Amino acid sequence: MAVRIVEEANRCLQCKRPLCQKGCPVSTNIPEAIRLFKEGDMTAAGEMLFENNPFSLVCSMVCNHEAQCEGHCVRGRKETPVHFSAIETFISDLYLDRMIVEKKEPNGHRAAVIGAGPAGLTVAMKLAQEGCAVTVFDSKERIGGVMRYGIPEFRLPRTILDRYARRIEEMGVKFRACTTIGGALEIGDLFRDGYEAVFVGTGVWRPRTLGLEGESFANVHFSVDYLSDPSAFDLGENVAVIGVGNSGMDVARTALRHGARHVRMFARTKHVTASSDELAYAQLEGAELVFGKAVVKITEEGPLFRTAIFDENDKVVGYEDELDQVHADSTIIAISQGPKNKLLLTTPGLECSDTGLLLTDEHGMTTVDGVFAAGDVVTGSKNVVSAVAVAKDVATAMLDYMAGK
Repeated sequence: MAVRIVEEANRCLQCKRPLCQKGCPVSTNIPEAIRLFKEGDMTAAGEMLFENNPFSLVCSMVCNHEAQCEGHCVRGRKETPVHFSAIETFISDLYLDRMIVEKKEPNGHRAAVIGAGPAGLTVAMKLAQEGCAVTVFDSKERIGGVMRYGIPEFRLPRTILDRYARRIEEMGVKFRACTTIGGALEIGDLFRDGYEAVFVGTGVWRPRTLGLEGESFANVHFSVDYLSDPSAFDLGENVAVIGVGNSGMDVARTALRHGARHVRMFARTKHVTASSDELAYAQLEGAELVFGKAVVKITEEGPLFRTAIFDENDKVVGYEDELDQVHADSTIIAISQGPKNKLLLTTPGLECSDTGLLLTDEHGMTTVDGVFAAGDVVTGSKNVVSAVAVAKDVATAMLDYMAGK
């Protein structure tokens, strides 16, 4: 592996106008990281990557690189792009254990972070490094949010998140597990207890439903619930997955690893929203993709579909009269998810969009003074690196806000 990474680094053209950097949502200085790597200065390379993106190690493993850095690589126009993700993994993995945790003297400010996902933890680390006293609250028992409870183990080993947990603790961040803000405790209680600013990074954990008959049957599940703890489910040998996004691919691959023999993913059209890499992995591992199936009902035997009729441009122009009953031991619905509403119901003045996403200004401030938000709870379901990119700016805005107070 080391030889291949060195070869990849040697292929970098060190472009004066690096398109790879422009393609990265968090603007990672890829040519500089590769230059430092080639010089053997792993500490400087790792420090630069971590400062720009605290979750560089995670992003190097789970990002959709073909649509971001590697997809914009100049070499990719005529040949294979430089696989920076492998180089970034090598550097960041080394640095996570070698880094020396530094933080400023306590500045007297106290902040609360609701949600231990990528956005919340990014804010917590940035504030702690500036000397703030930070407490992170999460309804789960471990940190990570979607990284731990939404991304399968085979894509992101939990040991990496455990290593992050130790580093974050060394920074002075306190973690209060199994605590739902909006339940026994509310945002108002946090301000009462001396927190000057509150960050909301609770993500999107409410499954989107189909609104069809049969969704409450015992053998029907939602992807967000299944991926949180696959070992708690007995899906049987035949599994039907409704949805062909990245979440659907994760479900299919996970089910095959947990005893399913036959997994079919159903799409209403011929358009696949998952990345081509994730689709390729799912198919290589045995998942079958079925196009032109619009689900109309779910029975205890499996989903019932209308079969689409396509024209020469692969556009759906109608449906066949006869319904298609697919037999499956379990059906998993993977059509995205939205935010839960506990904070909205318990926080006077906190406003959201028609889809339940929190409304914020250009600095990440919500409609409640002192309450900030970023990540999926504001934008809808995206990815780790997008959450980190926005959370960095919001952390700066929170520091300015507390300094102003």
